[in-house]
This record gives sequence, C-alpha cells and structure tokens, in this order.
Amino acid sequence: MKKIMTLLFIGFISLNINSQEKTEAVSSQDPNAPVFEFVTDVIDYGTIDLDADGLRIFKFKNIGKSPLVIEKIQSSCGCTVPKKPEGPIMPGESGEIEVKYATNKAGGFSKTITILSNASEPTKILRIKGIVIKPTSAVIKGKSTVSSN
Repeated sequence: MKKIMTLLFIGFISLNINSQEKTEAVSSQDPNAPVFEFVTDVIDYGTIDLDADGLRIFKFKNIGKSPLVIEKIQSSCGCTVPKKPEGPIMPGESGEIEVKYATNKAGGFSKTITILSNASEPTKILRIKGIVIKPTSAVIKGKSTVSSN
C-alpha cells in the first residue's frame, strides 16, 4: 500500500511540474515575432477538368514586427508541389505561396501544406481541396462525340 501511495504522489508531482513548464513556454512567446495573416487557409478548386491547370496561390501578409522567414514547406503527398518565397518577408509586406496540384487523376482530393517558419505560430497548416472530373466533350479515337447534322 505504501508503494502505491508513493507512486501516486510522485506521478502527481511530475504532472504539476510538466504543466508549469508548458505554461511558461507559452507565456515566453516573443511579442516582436513575425505573424502570418492569410487571405484564406483553404483553397477550394471546385470541380475542375482532368489535366487542367492545378496552380493556385495562397496570399499572406506579415503583420508582425520582424522579418518572416519560411524555412520549409511540406505537402501531404507528391501530387502537390508547394513553392515558398525566396527571401524574408519584411513587416507589413505581402508574400505568396504557390501550390501546384497534379490534376492527372479523376476524383476528389483534399491535401495539406505545412509551413515551418519563425512566425509566432511556427507551424501553419494550409489546405487545398476539389474534384477532378473527366471532360464531358471527350474525343474518342480521333472522332468527336458530338454529331454534326
């Protein structure tokens, strides 16, 4: 019984110590850090044709007090290729993140783009979604499916 009480006491103490460390880390956030302000966090492609242009742009502004540096951008799959800005985005300036989705397969999609930066929110998640469909006026064996009378 003494062993159980001792283990519970040690567990309670360690839980309190961990929760205090997390509180201190949140409160020590730099007030001068850069801050993302995106026009939108989600781009909806809607319904697009197979092999259509899959390029879209996320626009943002640095509303913080120091330069914003995007260290890395990752996508949730190889069918989505993001492109980050080359240099730092100064306070008050705008930037763009290009995202190109491969529209060579029909069907619905929902992909995430993860941005790692020096911003007050160091990890930012963006999302693209839509449905790729086969064109309705398909050409079959060199002949159009639309008849001409």
